[in-house]
Amino acid sequence: MARRRTSESERTRRLVAQEAARIVVGHGIRDYRLAKQKAADRLGVGNFGSLPGNEEIEAAVAEHLAIFRGDEHEDHLRLMRVAALSAMELLAAFSPRLVGPVLTGTADENSAINLHVFADAPEMVAMALTDLGVSYKPYERRLKTRRDQVVGYAGFEFHQNGRPVQATVFPIDGIRQAPISPIDGRPMKRVGIEGVQRLLEHI
Repeated sequence: MARRRTSESERTRRLVAQEAARIVVGHGIRDYRLAKQKAADRLGVGNFGSLPGNEEIEAAVAEHLAIFRGDEHEDHLRLMRVAALSAMELLAAFSPRLVGPVLTGTADENSAINLHVFADAPEMVAMALTDLGVSYKPYERRLKTRRDQVVGYAGFEFHQNGRPVQATVFPIDGIRQAPISPIDGRPMKRVGIEGVQRLLEHI
């Protein structure tokens, strides 16, 4: 009986993850917790203890894109990474790092290119964009730096190659420790310009 309950729980987790993936891709919701709740409501799943974790949802998103978007997704991802590389070269003075869906391969048409850049003050990045003739709008992003600490960071959104880019500004020493990923609870994966060039070689 216990094995049957485990099997049913695993099946429920997978169904909710698949439905959450459809919501993420179809509606551009990047908040996996919200997508999971919507999926559970749609499927009539009331036992939140058996719901999938964010890693399971991200895996389901990758699977959904591969199955239902195929070559179209690969082409889109390549263009996003080309735009990311171009934006990183633009901001090379600030040691840019690519993070998020464009790096992991789960980016869709609703995704922005997420960069982490490093400067003594956010105004330095704003001035550099202004000097380059790039229009931007500021934003603030709250990120978990430790399991019990959330910090607000300034950022600037602009477009490169027709793609939205969000460059979040960290202190210079922030390059040594990435914030905590909401997906797996570990430090966010980051890659620099050379890392993105290598990714493009394998698409």
